[in-house]
Amino acid sequence: MDAAPSADHIAQRVVIVGGGTAGWMAAAALARFAPASTRITLIESDAIGTVGVGEATIPGIRLFNQMLGLDEAEFLRATNGSFKLGIRFEGWSGEGSGYLHAFGSIGRGLGLVPFHHYWLRGGGAANPASLWGHMPSAQAAMAGRFAPDPGRPDLPSGLAWAYHFDASLYAALLRRHAEAAGVVRVEGRIASVARETGGRVDHVVLDGGQAHAGDLFIDCTGFRALLIGETLAEPFDDWSELLPCDRALAVAGERTSPLPPYTRAIAHGAGWRWRIPLQYRTGNGLVYDSRHLSDDEAADRLLTALNGKAMGEPRCLRFSPGRRRRAWVGNCVALGLAAGFLEPLESTSIHLIQSGIARLLDYWPGTIPPAIEIEAYNRETAAEWLAIRDFLILHYHANTRPEPFWTERRAVPLPDSLAARIALFRANGRFRREGEELFAEPAWVQVMIGQGIMPAGHHALADTLSADELDDFLSLTRRHAAQVAARLPTHDAFLAAHCAAPAPKVFA
Repeated sequence: MDAAPSADHIAQRVVIVGGGTAGWMAAAALARFAPASTRITLIESDAIGTVGVGEATIPGIRLFNQMLGLDEAEFLRATNGSFKLGIRFEGWSGEGSGYLHAFGSIGRGLGLVPFHHYWLRGGGAANPASLWGHMPSAQAAMAGRFAPDPGRPDLPSGLAWAYHFDASLYAALLRRHAEAAGVVRVEGRIASVARETGGRVDHVVLDGGQAHAGDLFIDCTGFRALLIGETLAEPFDDWSELLPCDRALAVAGERTSPLPPYTRAIAHGAGWRWRIPLQYRTGNGLVYDSRHLSDDEAADRLLTALNGKAMGEPRCLRFSPGRRRRAWVGNCVALGLAAGFLEPLESTSIHLIQSGIARLLDYWPGTIPPAIEIEAYNRETAAEWLAIRDFLILHYHANTRPEPFWTERRAVPLPDSLAARIALFRANGRFRREGEELFAEPAWVQVMIGQGIMPAGHHALADTLSADELDDFLSLTRRHAAQVAARLPTHDAFLAAHCAAPAPKVFA
C-alpha cells in the first residue's frame, strides 16, 4: 500500500474509482489543471460495463474540450461524432406537434428588454411557431445545415452548437489523453474499502489484495455509488414523484440520412424516445414509466419506431431519478451516476460531470479543506441539480396528451420554485435566472412557448418602439436568421469535408 501522506502532501494522491465517461473526464481534467505534483490513479475493471446513454451534449462541452486542448475535428473523427444545434421535441402537445429547443440567441435584445418581448408585442402569441424564425440555430437545424460560424464581432451569427458522439469512444479518447499526461490506470475490481477513524476513506483494496491509498477519492462507480453510497452512506433524494420514468431501453440503429444536426425527443404514451444521429449509426432509446408500460411493450415500441435495422438487442437501464444529498463527503467527491441521475431529456448528464469537475477545481483541496468550502461545493451542486430537475419537470407538466401517464403529469403539484417561475412568465413573459443555474432565458422561453405557456402581456418597455420601428426590427432579425442558415453548407457536407470518421469494422 502507498505510504501515509505527510502534512506537506495532503491531497497529492487522487484515486478515481471507476472509468467510463465520468472517470476519464475527471482524470483528463485533473491531469491538466491539478498541481504538477499530484499523483492521479484511476482504477477500473474491463469486466464492468458502462451505461453509455450519454451521447448527446449541450454547448458547454466545447469549453471542456478546448481546455484540454482537443481539436474539434479530431475529436469528432475519433468519436464518430456529429454536430448538434438543439433538440426537436415532437408530440409533447399531442400527435403532430413539435418545436425546437435550439442553442444560441433568439433575435437580439434592445436596451434592457429581451427579444421575445418585442416578438410578443408584434403578435407572436397568435403564431407561436414564428418565434423560431428569429433563431439562426433553429433555421440552420431545420434546413440540415451546419458550419462553425461565429459571425463578425459587430454582428454575431447567433449560432451555438454541441455534439452527438459515442460515449465509449469519447472515454477512450480521454483515456489516451490522460495517460499521456501521467495518469496511471489500474485494472481490477474493488473488493473492499477501508475508512479512517474519522470516517474518511483511507484506501481501497482490489480483488488480488493490492491496496491503493489516497488523499482525495473520486467516486465514478455509476449507480452502485460504491464510495459515496455503500461506504459513506450518503442519503439519496428520490425524485420519482416528480419525474416518474424509471426505465430506459437503448439500441443502435442504422445511420440516418441525411444527418440532422439536432437530437429528437419524441413523446409516446408512457414517456418519450430519443434519436441521436452519429456518422455511422443512430443512437435510439425509449424512456418510460414501468407502471404504464411493460418491458416487452417498451422493446416492441422502440424497435418498431427505428428508422432502419437494429444493431443488436435493446439494453435495459433501470433507475431512480434523484441525487445524493451531498456530492462531497469527507475526502470523497461523487461524479456522474454515482452523484445521481436525471433522464437525458435535455442532454445534461455529461454537463453535470463537467460542472462537478469544474467546481472541484474551484475548491481544490491543497490542504484538508475547511468544512465551509465543502458546504459551499454541496450547496452549489444542489442548486444546479434542482434547477435542472425543475426544467425537466416543465416538459412533463406542460403537455396536452390524452394518455393516463400524461394526464397524471399535469395533475402532480409542482415544486414551489417551478410554479413561481411559470406564473411569472405567464403574466408578462418575464424570466429570472437564479445564480449560475445551467439553463438561461432562451431555453426556458422556447420550452414554455413550445409547449403552450403563453404570456398574457409583455415588458412595458417594449412599447417604446413605434409600430413601424417594431416591424423593421422583427423583419431584420428574421432576415438575419435566414441569411445565416443559407450561407452554411449541409451538415453532411461539412462533416465529410472536415470531420469524417473512419468506417467502423464492427458495430457495437
